[in-house]
Amino acid sequence: MKGLLTEIRKCSVCKPFLPLGANPIISASPQSKIVLASQAPGKIAHRKSIAWDDPSGKRLREWLDVDEKTFYNPDNFAILPLGFCFPGKSKTGDLPPRPECAPLWHKKITDRFKNDPLYILIGNHSQTYYLRDKLTLTSRIQNFTEYLPHYFVLPHPSPVNHFWMNKNKWFETDVIPVLQNEIKKRLK
Repeated sequence: MKGLLTEIRKCSVCKPFLPLGANPIISASPQSKIVLASQAPGKIAHRKSIAWDDPSGKRLREWLDVDEKTFYNPDNFAILPLGFCFPGKSKTGDLPPRPECAPLWHKKITDRFKNDPLYILIGNHSQTYYLRDKLTLTSRIQNFTEYLPHYFVLPHPSPVNHFWMNKNKWFETDVIPVLQNEIKKRLK
């Protein structure tokens, strides 16, 4: 997998469409136990070349109940966004991931996992890509147990997502404890 990751980090397929240029951010190992599939790195991740090193990442680690050392160990967590580069901003937030990236790279990576990792699908983009359904994010999360044991669906942990969090208080009381239990089982 090391050669594949090197190849991906040099990818520039989407460069003409990226306002800050190409900077593919990915982390994985053949032994990855859990795959974090999300939208795409944000502006901070692009600048630092480190995924989830921002307030969203802090909240995600709290939801998962893991420390940074555990989180950034690729044998524990593969970081596999749909787009490996920051796609740019829109009026309402970051643009969707570039459509070229996931079809080009995801299967090449996931075919190299030696175990059957748990896929944590963060946000609507990754859920639509992997689940191929037309449900809303809220419907999926309300019925999260239907996707286990292969997938766990989550909203994006961004602080700007406070409206959804406030409207769906059940998420933290009903879903997070199950998520943390699944993570503990996988990281044994």
